[in-house]
Amino acid sequence: MPSQTLDKILVVNSGSSSLKFMLFSMPNEQMLAKGVVERIGQPSANLTYQRDGEAKSNRSIAAENHGQALTAACHILTDPATGVIPSLRDVQAIGHRVVHGGELFSTPRQVDTAVKNAITECAALAPLHNPPNLGGILACEAVFPGVPNVAVFDTAFHQSMPSHAFRYAIPNQYYDQYHIRKYGFHGTSHKYVMQATAAFLGRPVAQLKLITCHLGNGSSITAIDGGRVLDTSMGMTPLPGLVMGTRCGDVDPAIVLFLMRQGMTPDAIDDLLNKKCGLLGVGGIDSGDMRDMVEAAAGGNESAAMALDMFGHRAAFYVGGYYALLGGADAIVLTGGIGENCYPARKKIIERLSGIGCLLDDQRNEQVIRGNAGLITKDHSRTPVIIMPTNEELMIARETYELLTH
Repeated sequence: MPSQTLDKILVVNSGSSSLKFMLFSMPNEQMLAKGVVERIGQPSANLTYQRDGEAKSNRSIAAENHGQALTAACHILTDPATGVIPSLRDVQAIGHRVVHGGELFSTPRQVDTAVKNAITECAALAPLHNPPNLGGILACEAVFPGVPNVAVFDTAFHQSMPSHAFRYAIPNQYYDQYHIRKYGFHGTSHKYVMQATAAFLGRPVAQLKLITCHLGNGSSITAIDGGRVLDTSMGMTPLPGLVMGTRCGDVDPAIVLFLMRQGMTPDAIDDLLNKKCGLLGVGGIDSGDMRDMVEAAAGGNESAAMALDMFGHRAAFYVGGYYALLGGADAIVLTGGIGENCYPARKKIIERLSGIGCLLDDQRNEQVIRGNAGLITKDHSRTPVIIMPTNEELMIARETYELLTH
């Protein structure tokens, strides 16, 4: 497809009960409008919508499935009063977030039958994510017949990891038969902030060693050497690594066996480790939200303070390890909801990294928030720490455009 014919790209992120969408004008990468349909399948779903530069609006809609949610999104995008395009025919390509591509995909792929079958095959590795991701693709195929769909995989960026980093020290037969290995996640975000940080520093990606930290309710850290992933903190699933909102992060795997011997079922343990641990499990309050944890700790809640220290300790542990593996770093990059906005949580990490030359500037740390990029370490720090807003939807649009025009 020649580049001059590819202008409007719709980006879709389909979850189990939600559908996020964003419309871009390319190649200038202008976001025209965005929205999300939530509570799909419930009696009253909610549509939040916002045109670029305008306030958000909310309305209740009927959305029994993802197809109806997509139809509602299309209506508001083309409505004469609220829309940004006169007709759905203006949408010339659709980019989709797909969580797991296994070992099958290291780059984005235009969707065909083989790609859909592969997404289904990888659903065993991401049962909560891949099926609704595929549902969004199928809904778009019905609503936009003939329009190319592109799958952008969260795991793809991490496929550049060397085998000694992604393999687990278990017998080879389990890797060969079941593909048990580290895959990593948040790859679209890590790749975006890598490129954005290179532009911020005015240096090519190929010359940079970066440690990118995607910190949100789900968090991961990645070591990047010249654009290639050296290692990443999440594993076969998004469970290991950092202390997260409700996920435990790294634990002794024998804990699972111990709990089973106490009578817990595998499903109960899965629910515990994914939904009841992390900040929620340790913090002593009925929330895994970092903002609530910071407020509780400031109010004297010792359990919340413990949770924050665990968060900072584990993140600093990974950053320091990756710094050693990289042989130094040109920058440590923080992104995601916590990384971009929560300066007390950032401080918990950076104050533990003085040994690798990160000297926090408290004033800068408190000033760089709400979607802004900036330096939060002192000018004479050997290793700078940079806040870089992520934009996964733009990265999906960018990769969709590049695939279809080159």
